[in-house]
Amino acid sequence: MPNSAADLRHVDTWIFDLDNTLYRSSEAMLAQTDELMGSFIARFLNVDRAEARRVQKAYFREHGLTLRGLMVEHGLDPEDYMRHLSRLDVSEIEPDQELGAAIARLPGRKFVHTNAFSLHAGRVLKRLGLTAHFDAVFDIGDADYVPKPAIAPYRRLCERHGVDPRRAVMIEDIARNLEPASRLGMTTAWLRTRASWAGDGPGDADHVVDDLKGWLNSARLRTS
Repeated sequence: MPNSAADLRHVDTWIFDLDNTLYRSSEAMLAQTDELMGSFIARFLNVDRAEARRVQKAYFREHGLTLRGLMVEHGLDPEDYMRHLSRLDVSEIEPDQELGAAIARLPGRKFVHTNAFSLHAGRVLKRLGLTAHFDAVFDIGDADYVPKPAIAPYRRLCERHGVDPRRAVMIEDIARNLEPASRLGMTTAWLRTRASWAGDGPGDADHVVDDLKGWLNSARLRTS
């Protein structure tokens, strides 16, 4: 049942997705991201914007991430892409003290696992006022530019940070990105949104969440 009190007494590691999970991306931010990606591809491939959009969407479908497609198919240096996308204006993201308090009460370590760059994650966490609550960000570079939902980045995160998947929970707005976490033995929580890319249902997620703060605050946690 969505948002019922979850028994998470076994959890000592909390893994959160970033965009559309710790905050909700606005239509303006999504449009700006789309514009930045389109302008980069048009310049990088020397094509018009219509072709750039076709490439953007095709590589996302075929490679799981437009960036990955550009690297594989065209030898893109990801640093160039990162510098261009870092122009994204995140100033509309407001501090979320209630979410900060909910995360602060969670026992154990907290990580962000994102297909974005750590530069973007750092800016977002700073705007939200959440930086101090997280032990590390595991970004697309840490994943060797292999995006979720490939299982390799999940294994890499666990190995790098000594995470026991059986004692970890992953919270994510895209349902398919929880499947590898579940295969490794993690508890999974699907944050339900209206975003078209997030999937039609929770799949095999252990928990379905409508209100992240409420769900975290009501969870049963370990006490030692």
